Amino acid sequence: MASPQAIRFAQAISHTASWSLSFYPQPILNLRRRSTAGTTPSFPFINTLGFVSYFASTLTFYASPLIRHQYAVRNPSAPNPTVRLNDVVFTVHAVVLSSLVWSMFAKRIWGLEQGAGQRVSGVIWAVAVGCVLAVVLTTVYVAAAPGGGCDAEGWAWIDVVYAVSYIKLFVTVIKYIPQVYTNYQRKSTDGWSIEQLIMDLVGGVLSVVQLVIDSLLEGGDWSGVTGNPVKFGLGNISVVFDVIFILQHYVFYRNSRVEGLKGEVEVEDGERSRLLGGIERS
Repeated sequence: MASPQAIRFAQAISHTASWSLSFYPQPILNLRRRSTAGTTPSFPFINTLGFVSYFASTLTFYASPLIRHQYAVRNPSAPNPTVRLNDVVFTVHAVVLSSLVWSMFAKRIWGLEQGAGQRVSGVIWAVAVGCVLAVVLTTVYVAAAPGGGCDAEGWAWIDVVYAVSYIKLFVTVIKYIPQVYTNYQRKSTDGWSIEQLIMDLVGGVLSVVQLVIDSLLEGGDWSGVTGNPVKFGLGNISVVFDVIFILQHYVFYRNSRVEGLKGEVEVEDGERSRLLGGIERS
């Protein structure tokens, strides 16, 4: 029978690998098509913010003695945060790759063709600003609280870390919505990589499984799940949206992919004909 450490290691590596690999299909598809048409910049923009916050909170839970102490005080039956080194490595990789995909909407950098009206929506900008302000206000409140944030029984610095981590959870709830709506408007998933979603789905399921196994190995204490609501929520929310995208790709708009491509070719041919006609008349 495999040891608990071996089980944890296998689960950690499997879900980290699946989630990490899910970042590559979209930029590869963009480069192969020499275009970002069919995708929205709102997704990689808010995704980058989410992973920056996730990196900050994950690193703090993993490496900060103060935050780990405050966590242990609040969760005495399971005093060790369910954050592993693989989680920290994954967040670093995620920040780099999500930033890379966002940069692909800068034509001066990559020279990729852009779709009509491709810009970060005002709603997403407002969400980003609101998230940052929420963390700033929480930090000020904790700093002014009795004990200066060091009393784990009251408002403490761990609450600031939770506030930062909740940004990632909130971002995960909303980040897919612009792309779901874009696919709905176009009645097509052309330009949106289905491979990344399948890998993301596998990673989300395995992430939740890892949390459950960690809790079981801690003697059936579920505070490892309740004490890490962001990681638990990320896995579940990702699975829901991945299923929506898979349905769009293989069920709702499966015939629209070819039709959409034909439509784009017809538009290009029509524009070319009008251009040539204008040159001949001149």
